[in-house]
Formats: sequence, C-alpha cells, structure tokens
Amino acid sequence: MKKQRTWKEYRAIDLALLAAALAVFEFIIVRAANWWFPGQPFTVSLAAAIASIVYMRWGWWGAIHAAEAGLVFCLFSGATTQQYIIYCAGNLCSVPAVLLLKRLGAERVRTGGLSLVFPILIQLLMQAGRAAVALLLGAGPASVVGFFTTDSLSLLFTFVIIWIARKLDGVYEDQKHYLLRIHAEGE
Repeated sequence: MKKQRTWKEYRAIDLALLAAALAVFEFIIVRAANWWFPGQPFTVSLAAAIASIVYMRWGWWGAIHAAEAGLVFCLFSGATTQQYIIYCAGNLCSVPAVLLLKRLGAERVRTGGLSLVFPILIQLLMQAGRAAVALLLGAGPASVVGFFTTDSLSLLFTFVIIWIARKLDGVYEDQKHYLLRIHAEGE
C-alpha cells in the first residue's frame, strides 16, 4: 500500500526544497559576481523572486525564505554583523505584503493584474526595509539610496522569474488551491 504524505510533510518538503534552491542560487550569483564582475556597484539576488513564490504558495511561511536570502547573501559576501542585521531584518519587511495577498485572495492576485505587481512590491519592501534598518543602525541618508540603485537588476530578474513561474502549473499558486484543483481534475 502506497503511503500518502500529510499536508505538513508536503509543506515541509516543499519549503526545504525552495530553501535549498535559494541557498544554492544565491551562492552561485555571489560567487559569479565576485569572479566576473568584481568592484561593480550592482548586485543581483533571487530573494524577492523566491520569497514571492513562497508567499504565494504558503503565505506567512515565506518569511523564513526572506530572512534566509539575507543570511545567505551576507554569508557568501563576507558581510559584517551590521550587514547581516540590515539584510535579514530588511528582507522581513516584505512580510506585510502577505496581508495584501490574504485580503485580496491569492488566486485573484495570481491570475489578475496584480500577479506581476505583487513580486515587485516584495522587492521594493525588501529594499525599503534594508534602507530603514540601515538608517536605524546609523547610516546616513545618502548611503541608503544604494539599497535601491545597486539592486535594480534584481527587480528585473524578479519580474522575469515570476512571469515564467506564472506559466508553470502550480508553481506560483497557493498550494491548497493547487492540490484541490489537481484532485478535482483527477476525478
């Protein structure tokens, strides 16, 4: 007899796989940037793209991936303790976007005009959060502009990744909705 996974097991496996993918891709991006483009003022991160997907799939659980993205980026970049705080806490400033997702409904956001606005909102909240945390830790107003300008390529990458994820069945979809839809199609 084939054992079926429980809802919690399915969620744990999915969250772990997405966390592993985030860590691997952030590592590759940071290493590639340091190898091929040292000294460039621009960075690329998948933080907003992965967090958007996890927020869409699992709601509040995406906060884990938002913080992880900051942690992994700092770890592989050789960051200071202050930078760890800025990136991890700043990325967590994207969590209020889940309220929008809950209020409007994940399915409505996923299929409507907000489907590509939502991940851009996540990116902007992360950037604003990093800037705010940096200001709280004593950075000057002029230096926090860099959180928006140096990460501008990430905005483009986030947009493209979510545009592609929307086209893949079940990737950018609330998983409860997805599993119920798949079950109904199977009957």
